[in-house]
Amino acid sequence: MSFWDLSDGESAKDTGTDYEVPGGNLAPIPNESDVLAIIDEAKWADKDGNEYLSLRWSVLEPEQYKNRKVFHKLWVSDTDPGAKDEAAGIKKRDKARRMLAAIDANAGGKLARKDGKPSDDDLGLHLCNKPMIIKCMVWEIEDRKTGETITGNWVSAVAPKAKGVDVKAATAAQAKKAPAGGGGMAQQRRVEMDDEIPF
Repeated sequence: MSFWDLSDGESAKDTGTDYEVPGGNLAPIPNESDVLAIIDEAKWADKDGNEYLSLRWSVLEPEQYKNRKVFHKLWVSDTDPGAKDEAAGIKKRDKARRMLAAIDANAGGKLARKDGKPSDDDLGLHLCNKPMIIKCMVWEIEDRKTGETITGNWVSAVAPKAKGVDVKAATAAQAKKAPAGGGGMAQQRRVEMDDEIPF
């Protein structure tokens, strides 16, 4: 089998010069839904010289959202430069630290036993692949390039996996405002534009 062979017996070499990744209309997980998820990526990231914790959740249950990714930005180190003032930035940082402590507690509590700031290796070792319940909320933002409303999910709460999955019914407004594509650059724009999300 050649590197360029595809699973259907065709060859990727025959693609030509035009190709668009097939997508679909992925509506966000309904607002206030509790899903079982794990962190599959945890690392320190930077925005304009300000450091924050970047987490990527992967949904395990329910089946209809399995493998869905939910991005979570926690301003636990520096204050969010998008906060309206210093006091609001400090309050947001305190909430983010409480969220991280709850995530850590659900993952076994090993980060909290360290005195200093955890490294990327510490984050991966102690937070990744530990199932817990996350509450997904829906965010909406206008795409500056197209003017369309794009939506996604953010994490408002965590709980032990024993709490169980509870998916709410999607509202008509959520169904109408589903993004017009799946993944790719639209996904990247959503990640970059989430500065107004509470965490």
